[in-house]
Amino acid sequence: MASEFSALLRRLRHDAGLTQEGLAERAGVGVRTIRGLETGERADPRVTTVRLLADALGLAPEHREALLAAAVHRTGHGDEKDETTGHVGQVTERPGSALQEILAGVGEQLAQAVAARWQREEEHRQVHDPYPLPVRWLPAPEELTDHWANIRALPAGVRHGPLDLSGRLDDIAGVYRRIPSGRLVVLGRPGSGKTVLAVRFVLDHLASRARADAVPVIFSIGSWDPTALTFRDWLTRQLTRDHPGLAAPGPAGPSLAAALVDSGRVLPVLDGFDEIADGLRRPALEALNATTLPLLLTSRPAEYAAAVAETDVLTSAAAVNLSDLTLSDLADYLPRTTRKAGGGDPARTAWDPVLSELRERPHSRAGADLATVLTTPLMVALARAVYSDTPGHDPVSLLDTRRFAGPGELEEHLLDNFVATVYRPRPEYRPGGSARREVDPERARYWLGYLAHHLTRLDTPNLEWWRLGSGLRRSTRTLVTALMVCLATGLVDCAVGTLFDSLGFQLADGLTVGVVAGLMFGIAYWFMVAAGNTAVAPSGVRMKVSGRTGGTARRAVPRLLLGLLCGLVFGFGYGFVRGVHNGVIHHTGLPAALYHGLCDGTVYGLAFSLAAGPSLGLLSLLETPLDIRSAISPVSLLRTNCRTVVTQLLVWGPTFGVLVGLGADVVVRLLPALLGPMVWGTTASVKLGLISGLGGALGYGLSLTAWGQWVVLSRIWLPLTGRLPWSVVGFLEDAYERGVLRQAGAVYQFRHARLQDHLARTYRLPGAARQPERRG
Repeated sequence: MASEFSALLRRLRHDAGLTQEGLAERAGVGVRTIRGLETGERADPRVTTVRLLADALGLAPEHREALLAAAVHRTGHGDEKDETTGHVGQVTERPGSALQEILAGVGEQLAQAVAARWQREEEHRQVHDPYPLPVRWLPAPEELTDHWANIRALPAGVRHGPLDLSGRLDDIAGVYRRIPSGRLVVLGRPGSGKTVLAVRFVLDHLASRARADAVPVIFSIGSWDPTALTFRDWLTRQLTRDHPGLAAPGPAGPSLAAALVDSGRVLPVLDGFDEIADGLRRPALEALNATTLPLLLTSRPAEYAAAVAETDVLTSAAAVNLSDLTLSDLADYLPRTTRKAGGGDPARTAWDPVLSELRERPHSRAGADLATVLTTPLMVALARAVYSDTPGHDPVSLLDTRRFAGPGELEEHLLDNFVATVYRPRPEYRPGGSARREVDPERARYWLGYLAHHLTRLDTPNLEWWRLGSGLRRSTRTLVTALMVCLATGLVDCAVGTLFDSLGFQLADGLTVGVVAGLMFGIAYWFMVAAGNTAVAPSGVRMKVSGRTGGTARRAVPRLLLGLLCGLVFGFGYGFVRGVHNGVIHHTGLPAALYHGLCDGTVYGLAFSLAAGPSLGLLSLLETPLDIRSAISPVSLLRTNCRTVVTQLLVWGPTFGVLVGLGADVVVRLLPALLGPMVWGTTASVKLGLISGLGGALGYGLSLTAWGQWVVLSRIWLPLTGRLPWSVVGFLEDAYERGVLRQAGAVYQFRHARLQDHLARTYRLPGAARQPERRG
């Protein structure tokens, strides 16, 4: 029966008078896809592709149903759920396909990594302590929802009605599966529980996921620029960032990540549509409408409605609106988050007077203001952290109208006290007695404020360790990098050189080497990184002697050319300065000194050029993609990148040093006929090779690797200027453990967008950017 679909598609195309190329252009699919489906080479027709073909052919309802039925029959799942009414996230494929088996295995690994990550996130959010806050929703206004015929994926002429999409948090996966199009928009005001719902959807969907189903993955869509990257390309980049192993060449695409996205094995859960820049929301919605991928999108209502007004609703998408918490919800939840009060009534808690005010005097100023605030899970969670989890804090103070003039002041109070609460000294964590060290709340607020301000400047919710220095001016980054390279290479030259020459000579030589190296690497950093206002991304590879892929040879050629050029510039600059310096010391006169400078510049330029090019090319030939589970967290990626850089330098440094030493010896032997007699010996080659290997490795590592830039800017410069603590990793991990940050793959994010906005705004207040005084 495998030829039934192929023959039917071919006949319908001929009846429509279309060539394969014409049908491909009209349907928006590849010619190779259509050719493979008609010849039987492709045994996995996706339902979305079949629907696109049916639309392009302009089929009548009966012919459309016949084509869809043949597609389902062809996949060998005719006895399972009818794919014409199931949503497109359920991909049916022929089990025997080697390609699909490979992708299914990769998808299983991805599903395990995603499940482990978000289970940890739920634990850190205390979602189940004592039980999840009720998150409910109702259908969104009709103007924000597509036609129900499109949502139901019905052919023309079929009667339809709206779906019942109301539900609660634990129903979200089931509600989504009732949507045939597989597209759902979740709307909710700030703090209403959109992210919690997205996490629960991912975990519930994974719990009941079949091997062939798409893997739900949460993406922070606020970092997407639809004018610069297509949606699929952006998904691929995000996947390879969080799972570097997916950068490996795929069986049906440039990478495993691209193959997963293109084959429909990734179900995008797009969190934070409202975080996209104002001018990019319309092109973002248009780009999403240009795809047929199933997805779940979260957004604040106003921002989504504004984008809809400018273009259209999300095609084939249903929409729901998250509801506010009720007084009954608060009465059930808050008393169970705190200890029982002493006295005659063992069930009485500190929240009882507050709940009584809300229940008995709902129209009083205090009751109305607090009721307005405690309608979102975010504010209830903050109130719990500040009052239930903190001894000595009485929630009755929330009813003080002289202290809090309105709901805005109450919200600012809860946000402002959240940091002080989570960083309060705890008796169980005494200095020197446990892993968690004490952090002064004011200093923690200042550092977190800088991080929030940094994200605001970059217009992204993703706190990427390799971009922490990107908030600095480009000139500052370049100067700091050049200075660090200058100091590092100069010190290496002085320390190693004293084994061969006098200290006085090496001080002058170290100064020369440091200045030239700093200048050269500074210029390279400016043109390769700073000029584009970018950051050096973490290496997605590791070193491997065997099992290399063919793509490494293509990467080796540009690096070879870059090495030749940089080596020539550095070598000529160093040699010229050294030659002129020696001429001045020996009082040879300016013309002779310049001549010696040109001669030495030529020798050193050729030696360093012929060494740097092959050394950088060798690095490319030894690189291979990282394992898929190598980046389970930002710290994991940092450590992995550190090991990668160290291994690279352990290969590059000795190779570069040996080639410089041998190259200098060869050049000195070949050039006397052109430049005259030269004084050179084996000791000079050994010294030059040793210093060059160590200094060159340090210069390259500090300026042109993500880990090196992390060390220069985030571990030295930002702590030196007081904007971050000296132990940045420890601080970020501690903030994650305390519930201020969350992990999203290889990046951190503030757990609450409102908290990020509040900290950034507080940091920018007049006088707030001054670092707090140290205590003790």
